[in-house]
Amino acid sequence: MEKLKNQLITEKSIRLLQQNQYTSHVDSKLTKTEMKSWIEGFSAVKAGGINSSRVASRGKRRGKLSLNSTSKKKMIARLRANYFIPLFLN
Repeated sequence: MEKLKNQLITEKSIRLLQQNQYTSHVDSKLTKTEMKSWIEGFSAVKAGGINSSRVASRGKRRGKLSLNSTSKKKMIARLRANYFIPLFLN
């Protein structure tokens, strides 16, 4: 469960839930195949596909010094028909 950081709740992710797609932030070192096998093992569902992207983080300013925080990784898991994950909003 440490690989899955948190569920992403935006207008787009709520719209994707109606299409049986689940959006969440994950560990930045996680690959698509690892995520697919983890979802299928943990939730006992069949994943149809995984889309991933890196989300750029905002830089923080501290006086004249500007700091860049680490970027996040977002994954969208598409499940096959008649499967759902009960931990997410439905």
